[in-house]
Amino acid sequence: MKIINATDYKDMSRKAANLLSAQIILKPDCVLGLCSGQSPIGTYGQLVEWYKKGDLDFSQVRAVSLDEYWGLAETDPQSYRRFMEENLYYHVNIKRENTFLPNGMAADAEEECRRYDEQIAELGGIDIQLLGLGYNGHIGFNEPDIAFEKTTHCVTLTDGTRRANAQYFPSLDDVPRRAITMGIKSIMQAKRIVLLVNNKNKSYILRQALFGPVTPRVPASILQLHPNLTVVQFAEHL
Repeated sequence: MKIINATDYKDMSRKAANLLSAQIILKPDCVLGLCSGQSPIGTYGQLVEWYKKGDLDFSQVRAVSLDEYWGLAETDPQSYRRFMEENLYYHVNIKRENTFLPNGMAADAEEECRRYDEQIAELGGIDIQLLGLGYNGHIGFNEPDIAFEKTTHCVTLTDGTRRANAQYFPSLDDVPRRAITMGIKSIMQAKRIVLLVNNKNKSYILRQALFGPVTPRVPASILQLHPNLTVVQFAEHL
């Protein structure tokens, strides 16, 4: 485990973008695992800036997203496809056919989960996975539970997670109650993981995740077992 301390959000974003850009330069057809939320927005903005300067080329990059709301079409303004398009994909030369997300409108959720795992396997697996950290220790939408969910699955979101995401919706009632998310095994199979933490209020859960017992009650604690984990954090220095 490597911990990189940042001085502020912009510094955290730039340091995380450095890791992703190095992956793209070293392996132009790499598979990026990308997440949504507030934490990675600055990182994506930095990648866009470097692309516009001619420092990065996304033409061969493949990108897979951690999750998607169940019941939202990809054209919905609050879908995670729209999030990725507006924050990254529309601003670089990545090919749309090389961007992958779970289909939140699939008729059969279980079948869609299997299909998504197969899609990632066909791509050769994820070279570098970007993650955020939830206040309750969730990664992706893997919520605290009595066991680790291994593969991509459909999850019922906790009230706390829905409240945290309500800022993006007209009201809390509009926040979907379910989502499709990569499971713990799917995440842990990434060759490298970068965990972004940008909120000082997450210092306690970050310490639990990195130095506490490995438990599904703190889903991010499983990252302690990954052989190539980098934490880029703007929180209380650990």
